[in-house]
Amino acid sequence: MSRSRDFSLFLILAAVWGSAFMAINAGLAYFPPVLFAAFRFDVAGVVMLAYAAYAVDDPVPRERDEWAVVAVGGTLIITTYHALLFVGESDPAVTSAVAAVIVSLSPVLTTVFARAFLPSERLTVVGVIGLLVGLVGAVVLAAPDPANLTGGGTVAKLLVLLAAASFALGSVLTRASDADLPIETMEAWSMLLGALLMHLVSVVLGESVADVAWTTEGVLALAYLSIVASGLGFLIYFDLLDRLGPIEINLVSYVAPIFAAVSGWVLLSEGITLNTVAGFLIICVGFALVKRAALRSALREYGIAG
Repeated sequence: MSRSRDFSLFLILAAVWGSAFMAINAGLAYFPPVLFAAFRFDVAGVVMLAYAAYAVDDPVPRERDEWAVVAVGGTLIITTYHALLFVGESDPAVTSAVAAVIVSLSPVLTTVFARAFLPSERLTVVGVIGLLVGLVGAVVLAAPDPANLTGGGTVAKLLVLLAAASFALGSVLTRASDADLPIETMEAWSMLLGALLMHLVSVVLGESVADVAWTTEGVLALAYLSIVASGLGFLIYFDLLDRLGPIEINLVSYVAPIFAAVSGWVLLSEGITLNTVAGFLIICVGFALVKRAALRSALREYGIAG
């Protein structure tokens, strides 16, 4: 496959996943947050299971360790991440761009959890500095008011940060697993399990289908998240993962906020603040410090660095 084709797919993936934050904010006007997330993965889980049935010989986990990794994915990557993200984005202070930038801290958080659960991973002094820089970026982005630390905007941004941490922890734990389970199968069953768990959480929170406003805009947001952001997005992700590897794919998290900000500004009239831009740039610096060796290697491969 040509580099230009890979680059085009990379940008499409960043656009799809970045604009998903805008679709979440748009749909939250019509759906209770956790129920909205549950509906998303009802549809996405079926789509991914159909793809798994096509792509792998046996799309059903069989062993205990295989179901264990599905449980990790379903609880941390799907349920906890998306429930906290959707609730956080229900606050007007958390725009599409803000949510995307906070979530872009995930690769840095992944390094922290990898240090604990993957002994082969080691953080150098520069890596630790990079991690701290990334955390500073998250604080700049959240812009908490010291006089009102429990204000809605601060709490909502903290929920999104906890969502990013959950995603990072889930990613590390699934990588640490010895289960020989195809990623397509793991994602499909994790989505279905996550959807079930979020329906249960939704009931506990008192959300109801009666609270849903079945408007054209709401249905379009749900369809975009389920089919485009989850279905098509993960198909592109799997395609690129085989050729580019996880380092280059991780960079999607740092391009996605651009598309989140632009789509939120164009379609939802969301403002882009100086804190959002500054926080994003600082997090990028932190990521570059943590992953400097891998980035240098990738640049050499493209003939950019000597």
